[in-house]
Amino acid sequence: MTASKPRRSPKPQERQRDPERTRRLILEAAGAEFAAKGYAGARIASIAARAGVNQQLISYYFDGKEGLYRALSEQWTERQRELVAPDMPLSEQVRRHALEASTGRDGMRLLAWSGLEYEGAETDPDNEPRTRRLTGTVEQIRSLQAEGRLPEWVDPACLTVLLMSAAMAPVTLPHIIEGLTGNAPDSPDFVRQYADQLAKLVEHLGPR
Repeated sequence: MTASKPRRSPKPQERQRDPERTRRLILEAAGAEFAAKGYAGARIASIAARAGVNQQLISYYFDGKEGLYRALSEQWTERQRELVAPDMPLSEQVRRHALEASTGRDGMRLLAWSGLEYEGAETDPDNEPRTRRLTGTVEQIRSLQAEGRLPEWVDPACLTVLLMSAAMAPVTLPHIIEGLTGNAPDSPDFVRQYADQLAKLVEHLGPR
């Protein structure tokens, strides 16, 4: 990680009257820019242009590119809390995550980009927050296994990776899906069908 630069205060005429709206516009623009180009390819100038704000405001509110990425990570963590509850059946959790292929495509694209760009934890700004989020899923699977609701042969960490990969397929493998099924991978009807199929597969992991 590079050391963050001192925060610069925007000029008086550049300050917005509605800081929360400005932050929201910047975050929305950053999500789109990162999803389209990855962390390495995204440019602060492009994010500012998408948001319709002066570039200085990004430094002022988020302390630059890495701070902006971390703010998005916090948004994703909050979205996870809204999406699933700890006591929700694993099959339903997987179904809801797969449905994000319709409503949260930018987040999935960025996760895929972060994998393609990955060269080690030290260059991955979301490494620690993401690992904390996913460790919770691994522990939940381990608890289900201890309760006899999943087979002993299941490796909780490997299953987490498998389920994540499967849930993201409509975003990460659109060419495969369209070629094999003839469906548009971003079609809401197909995504619902696909999510239901994943949920049924997870249900079949349970005891017989």
